[in-house]
Amino acid sequence: MKKLIVLGAGESGVGAAILGKEKGYNVFVSDSGKIQTRYKQELESHSIAWEEGTHTLSMFEDADLVVKSPGIPDSLPMILSFKKASIPVISEIEFAGRYSNAKMICITGSNGKTTTTMLIYHLLKCAGLKVGLAGNIGNSLARQVAQTPQEYYVIELSSFQLDGMYEFKADVAILLNITPDHLDRYEYKFQNYINSKFRIVQNMSVSDCFIYWNEDPYIRKELSERQIKAKTYPFALEKSEDLAAYIENELIKINTGNRTFQTPVSELTLRGQHNMYNSMAAGITAVLANISDESIREAFRTFKGAEHRLERVANVKGVTYINDSKATNVNSCWYALQSMTTPVVLILGGKDKGNDYTEIEALVKEKVSALICLGVDNSKLHAFFDGKVSHIEDAGSMKEAVEAAYRLAKKGDTVLLSPCCASFDLFKSYEDRGTQFKEMVKSL
Repeated sequence: MKKLIVLGAGESGVGAAILGKEKGYNVFVSDSGKIQTRYKQELESHSIAWEEGTHTLSMFEDADLVVKSPGIPDSLPMILSFKKASIPVISEIEFAGRYSNAKMICITGSNGKTTTTMLIYHLLKCAGLKVGLAGNIGNSLARQVAQTPQEYYVIELSSFQLDGMYEFKADVAILLNITPDHLDRYEYKFQNYINSKFRIVQNMSVSDCFIYWNEDPYIRKELSERQIKAKTYPFALEKSEDLAAYIENELIKINTGNRTFQTPVSELTLRGQHNMYNSMAAGITAVLANISDESIREAFRTFKGAEHRLERVANVKGVTYINDSKATNVNSCWYALQSMTTPVVLILGGKDKGNDYTEIEALVKEKVSALICLGVDNSKLHAFFDGKVSHIEDAGSMKEAVEAAYRLAKKGDTVLLSPCCASFDLFKSYEDRGTQFKEMVKSL
C-alpha cells in the first residue's frame, strides 16, 4: 500500500486525505498547528491517522507522495528533504485532478479571482449544469471528487496552489491580472511570481481556452515570449481588433468567433471598473459553455458579490461603511479607491508583504481625508503616508479602528477597510478581520 503524507489539516488537507483513503493510500495527516475539532472528527470517522502541534519526521519515512497545504513554503527544510529524496510534493488540486475527468475552469490573478470564480459558478449553476466550487473557496476539490463528483469545477487558484501543480490541465484558464504580491515567497523577484501565475496554462492543448485581460502589460509581455497552445480570448474595456469581450455604448459585448452576446452594463449587480473585467471574463466563459443568452442575463442580474470584497456593511448617520478586507495587496486597494465617489476614511495595515504604496499614492491624495493604520507595526505606512494625508492615526485593534473612523468621518463620507496587507499580525485571517469590522460597525 502506497503511503500518502498530507501536511496541513485545513479544508484542502482533509479533503486530500479523504480522497487518498478512498483511492487506497495509507494516509497520515500532520499539522504543526492546532486542527479544528470538526476536521479531527472527520479524519477519525474515515480512520485516518493524524497529529497536531508538531511534525514527527519519523512518520514521514517511506512516503510515496506528499500533499502540502498552499500556506507551507517550498523553502522549508522538511519540504526540501522530500524533494531531495525524489518524493513528489504536490498541491491538493494536482492530487484531485488525477481522479477526475470533469471540465476544469480555473481562475487566477492578483485581484478579482474570488468574485470572478463565484460569478462563473453562479452562471453555470443557474443554467442547470452540474458544477462544483473549489480552490480557495467552497469545499476542497479533492473532497468533492471523492464524495460529490461534478461535471464542471470552477476553481479559484492562488500562486501557491499553482506552484504545486504539474500534470493538472485546465480546460478553461482565466488570468485576470498580475501585480506584485506575495513577493516574500518569491525571493522578492516579481518575475518568479509572474512565472507562477502562468502555470495556469501549462499542459493546455489547442482544444482548450485561455481568457485574459488584454491591457495588462505583464500578461502582454509574457504572451509575446511564450507559445500558448490554447485558443485565446482576450478582453478589455475599449473595443479593438481580436477582442473576445469589450464595452461599447454601455453594453458588454462578447464575440467568441462562434457566437455573440451582449447585455447592458446597467443590468449587472456588480459595480466598479474592476468588476467590468470580472464580468467580461465570466461572460466569455458562459458563452463558451453554451449557456443561453437569457440564462446569462438572469445570472448577471441575480449575482451577489463575494463577502469581504467591497461589501457594503451599513450606513450610520450618513456615513457608508465598506468591508474590503480581502484587499490584501496594494493593487486591490487601488481598485477599491478607484471606485469610490465620496471622501474616504481609509483603514490600512497589517502584515506587510514587501508592499510598494506608490501605486495608490495619487488616489489617496485625491480621495482620502483621514488614514487609520491598523497593525502591530505601522512604521512603513507612516514613512510613506505622513505629510500626504491631513490626518493619520494608529489603531491596535478593530474596535479602536472603527471608533476612530466613526469620530473622523463626516456625513456623506465612506469608511473603507481596504488594508493592502495580510491579516496575520492581529487577526486569524482576512475573513476574521472583515467579520470583526462588520461586527464593530453594527455595534456603533
